[in-house]
Amino acid sequence: MFKLGIIGYPLGHSISAVIQKAGLKSIGLEGSYDVMETPPEDLINRIKFIKTNGYNGFNVTIPLKVPMSLFLDDIDDYANIAGCVNTVKVGDDKSFFGYNTDIYGFKKAIPETINLAGKNASILGTGGASRAAVVGLAEKGVKEIDFYTRNIINSRQTLEYVRAKFPEINFNVYQIQNIRSLEGTSIVVNATPIGMKGFMADQMPLEKTDLDKLNPETLIYDIVYNPVKTVLIQEAQKRGLQTVGGLDMLIYQAERAIEIWTGKSPDTKLMKIAALELSLIHI
Repeated sequence: MFKLGIIGYPLGHSISAVIQKAGLKSIGLEGSYDVMETPPEDLINRIKFIKTNGYNGFNVTIPLKVPMSLFLDDIDDYANIAGCVNTVKVGDDKSFFGYNTDIYGFKKAIPETINLAGKNASILGTGGASRAAVVGLAEKGVKEIDFYTRNIINSRQTLEYVRAKFPEINFNVYQIQNIRSLEGTSIVVNATPIGMKGFMADQMPLEKTDLDKLNPETLIYDIVYNPVKTVLIQEAQKRGLQTVGGLDMLIYQAERAIEIWTGKSPDTKLMKIAALELSLIHI
């Protein structure tokens, strides 16, 4: 039986256990998936616990995606590019191999009919979640990315990092309170927690007037997955804009994680159904 889990803090909002168990079931495997709340100061003890209790792998979420890198024996290319991990495979020798499946999930959730090559993109927020978006958008061929953040000074590290990794892309950063016109953007990504259940769930990171000015073909991508339809997604759909919700990204990154742990591909439709059946999620 596979022994899996997730570490991070807090984890009260996490639906990963339901999704991962459904994925394992779809490929005929039995397994456990433990939700292990782990504040940053407890990370070392948690690592020791995982190594001595027979885990095959685990997911990593905020605020541990970057500090987890210190405990890895090797990483994949995506983790190296993004500078953070969200999936770890435990070897037979208790070695830790880190992966970033968020990038895979972010990219796969974008409809194949949408061509972003040579286009402009806007990302709201410059935290850890924005890095997966940057890598995904870079691989989609965007030529310019505008960041919108509450604190430009605190965003300097992220900006320096992505500029060094992707010199072919023009990066800009602006105060989100003084958002400029988004008329020229082809995709707007919300990489902030605004709109998440339990955190400003009745709000969105943009003003309604900002949405009114968007090109009708603009894609609104909200990485928040609980609720399924955030205020941002609802308001975008009222205006006929294309939308992608965070649940799709979550499902696809979980799909890739299971492939890494087991070598088999799970049924993402069954994983999504399991997530939607949760009473915590409201469509």
